[in-house]
Amino acid sequence: MTAQKDLAGRKAIVTGSATGLGRSIALKLAERGADVIINCARSVEDGEATAADCQALGSQSRLVQADVSTEEGCRKLADAATQAGRLDILVNNAGTTKHARDHADLDALTKDDFLHLYAVNVAGPFLMMQACKPLLVESHRQTGRAATVLNTSSIAGVTGIGSSVAYAATKGALNTMTLSLARALAPQIRVNAICPGFIGTRWFKDKMDEEQYQRMEASVAAATPLNAASGPDDIADSALFFLSDASRHVTGETLLVDAGTHLGYAPLTAR
Repeated sequence: MTAQKDLAGRKAIVTGSATGLGRSIALKLAERGADVIINCARSVEDGEATAADCQALGSQSRLVQADVSTEEGCRKLADAATQAGRLDILVNNAGTTKHARDHADLDALTKDDFLHLYAVNVAGPFLMMQACKPLLVESHRQTGRAATVLNTSSIAGVTGIGSSVAYAATKGALNTMTLSLARALAPQIRVNAICPGFIGTRWFKDKMDEEQYQRMEASVAAATPLNAASGPDDIADSALFFLSDASRHVTGETLLVDAGTHLGYAPLTAR
């Protein structure tokens, strides 16, 4: 089946797109005709592979190594978009965490942990929007269509669960910033967020053998109403809704994509 090319001619940046969810979003954008700037801070080999895979789909894709927690890194990405001629889509996907799953253990986190997570997960998306705002506004001027920004948040920012108190706090802040900027940047720019739950990425798979991973995935699925453990493509499909004209009248939304985990529902054994 031939992919729909409804995003042909559009230019996109996807931060943190060498692997995982960012890679899946970039590939789906490329499949639908967009030219995609791939970004990583360290995983250059993976980033080059993602850019090559996008190019194989017909996308004029390139890798830009940059740290989005810095103004310099964000400006570097915006400059790359300027060279590409326009910017219609910005996906703020880059993120990090510090694992401290016992939220009662307050000694597991330091001030520096909080500052680092906020620099990447909150300041990073803000700095990217700051650097890219003129390009996004110009896209609206040229096309008459609102440019779109999508922030990758987390169920942690809604429920307070997750890898650490600091991580959940950053994603809650990102959700609030999504609302603030959706209001402030309209009508030229739409700003939305997706809030995934579990995503079966290499981060888990590289730390477990296949049997351990399969047990964990089955356990995750059993705890969700939809009896599903999401992979990157499952979340990326929802992301593409916000990045396409299907959501042209949607801004300021935070969409939970977690197979129902936020409902706190334990499926019956019979399921």
